[in-house]
Amino acid sequence: MTASKLRAVTTAFLLGTATVCGAALVLSAPASAAVSAKVGKPLQEAQKLAGEGNYKAAMAKLNEAEAVPGKSAEENKIINQMKEFIAVKSGDTNTPAGAKAKFANDYNARKYKDVIDDGEALKKNNVLDANSMQIIAQAYFLSGDKNGCLKYIKNNFGANLNDTALTLQMRCAFDANDTVTQRQALETLVAHTGKTEYWGDLLKMSEHGTGMRDHDTLDVYRLKLLTGTINGKDDYIQLAQLALQLQYPAEAQAVLEKGMAAKLLTDDRSNKLLALAKTQAAADAASQAKAIAAAQAAPKGDPLVKIGEDQWGQGKAKDAVVNIKAGLAKPVDDKNNAQIRLGMAYIAAGQKADAQKALDIVKASSPSDQSAMVAHLWSLYARH
Repeated sequence: MTASKLRAVTTAFLLGTATVCGAALVLSAPASAAVSAKVGKPLQEAQKLAGEGNYKAAMAKLNEAEAVPGKSAEENKIINQMKEFIAVKSGDTNTPAGAKAKFANDYNARKYKDVIDDGEALKKNNVLDANSMQIIAQAYFLSGDKNGCLKYIKNNFGANLNDTALTLQMRCAFDANDTVTQRQALETLVAHTGKTEYWGDLLKMSEHGTGMRDHDTLDVYRLKLLTGTINGKDDYIQLAQLALQLQYPAEAQAVLEKGMAAKLLTDDRSNKLLALAKTQAAADAASQAKAIAAAQAAPKGDPLVKIGEDQWGQGKAKDAVVNIKAGLAKPVDDKNNAQIRLGMAYIAAGQKADAQKALDIVKASSPSDQSAMVAHLWSLYARH
């Protein structure tokens, strides 16, 4: 993408060159030309010298033409075009056009270290724009200097990175083993775009975090299913097994049935797992009223939170909200877990603003506590 933009810049220079040469050819007939003989003669000599590669002498002739008094606007225009032409041809980095030309040529020649150095000339000539900075960052990456890439992006882009720069930052961070920066870039890309590819990378990173509990892993796999990034048979089985292990059989049943509908789960093991999920889900459904009554009578709210999470897996979002809120009205052993479950239920009920408020309350209790990370993932999902 950036290479094509650079080639477009080079093409623009070449078109400018053609214009300048065309104007110079007209000078061979002074009586009918757009320039006077006094201006036209040094311009023709400048063109000839530039064609021979004698740029210093060509610029001297241009200065001679520029010194002629009483020039017309057209004559000044042609002189300026010739100056730009010579600057481009000579690669004079003391001029904006020359600096841009050298920058483009160095990139197209894959001289990435020279491209990085060219950035100073662009800056000196006040032509270092956002596109050029992206190309310089990419030159760091392509030259193998991943830490230099990260440093350049940090020092020059600040917090206002566009998606192209974020993608480059993510790749440089991955190669530099900077997981913090990689994750930040991925989260921002997910927030900006909601694209499946970024969700997939972010969730893959998340499932391998230090201190992940089974419940945290279950949440990651739930989000894989919801974001369309669940990856084949093994992911469906893992999600179903975790749901069964944590006593959410209705959710496990729904997951397995989706995997079978996608023709990914066709073996005996999957059929046996589905049969087990159905049996346990039926038993839970038969005793749910009694379980709710017991949870309502309990001194703590954790049992109600668990029932609400189970109802979320059954597709009963509104009931889940009611029971989780009732649980939070009592003391709970795991406040972070309760807030995450409330956020999930709100999302399923279509109350996204309420979901984000509930999830924003979650704070990590220790460096290894992944609750805040999980809550942030659900909050990102709520935005889309």
